[in-house]
Amino acid sequence: MSFRTWYESQKQTRKFHPGWIVMAVSGVLVVAGIITIPATLVAETAPPPAAAAPPAGTSDHGKVPGTDMPKVIEQTPDPARLRNAKTIQVDFSPPPDETMPTGEFGQAVRLGKAIFTDTQTYARQYVDNKLNCVNCHLGAGRKADSAPLWAAYGMFPAYRDKNKHVNTYEERLAGCFRFSMNGKAPAPDSKEMVALVSYSYWLAKGAPLGVELKGRGYPQLPKPQQKPDAARGKQVFEANCALCHGADGQGTEMSGRTVFPPLWGKNSFNGGAGMSKVKNAAAFVHANMPLGKGNSLSEQEAWDVAQYLDSKPRPPDPRKGKSF
Repeated sequence: MSFRTWYESQKQTRKFHPGWIVMAVSGVLVVAGIITIPATLVAETAPPPAAAAPPAGTSDHGKVPGTDMPKVIEQTPDPARLRNAKTIQVDFSPPPDETMPTGEFGQAVRLGKAIFTDTQTYARQYVDNKLNCVNCHLGAGRKADSAPLWAAYGMFPAYRDKNKHVNTYEERLAGCFRFSMNGKAPAPDSKEMVALVSYSYWLAKGAPLGVELKGRGYPQLPKPQQKPDAARGKQVFEANCALCHGADGQGTEMSGRTVFPPLWGKNSFNGGAGMSKVKNAAAFVHANMPLGKGNSLSEQEAWDVAQYLDSKPRPPDPRKGKSF
């Protein structure tokens, strides 16, 4: 019996026959084969599309050399940004005092602020001059461009050229006691050190770690047009600084408490302090002095008065062992 005769007989009887399924499936496979085989042959024999030129700096057509892993392509950074990485800054504001935490941690934060603003009372055993931490870090360690604590905390641990090794934040604070306070450092686990670290940590709450925050340190001044001169600096000091710090530079006291700090002599910072460097003192003075009138002196005046301060005697750098 021919296929046509069989098919006509099935139509007439109108009965289901399993052969119908076989016939239908076979037909679908035949049609699919007719379409797929030529398409595959075309794809295999057609020339590959022209490859786009890889971005500069890549190799192996966008793959990591020697692997099948795609290479991540980043925008080429501005060389100036790489050379001056510290200009890449992020805005940040520390939390207000009224949001200080409660409990034992809150007590540590509050003690840290007390030590910072009145070091003579709350950490007297570690200080050998008449300074308080707040004298160089204005606004209880909050003021931008005055080496604020919130901008320093997240940048440690870090290598420091001053002592040629990686410093923890605790070691950085210890250096302030040793040099700026001309004293000795509290132990890392002392209540004073724990409190200062807690206060710094709280001030930096929400700040990114390892990122330069706007206002960190003191704004770097460009080199002066004239070489810094102590004689000119003396005139700047007498006109702008002596009112608070005294004509003799020994500061101002009230009821036995230092109101404005001494700038030289046995009661001031020693020769190892950062402020003993003319460039640091000039940057601090220009950004912050006279108090409440920062940036009112010219850059040259700031350099000159810093040179004048540097010409005055002060306790020696303890690392050098020279007499005062």
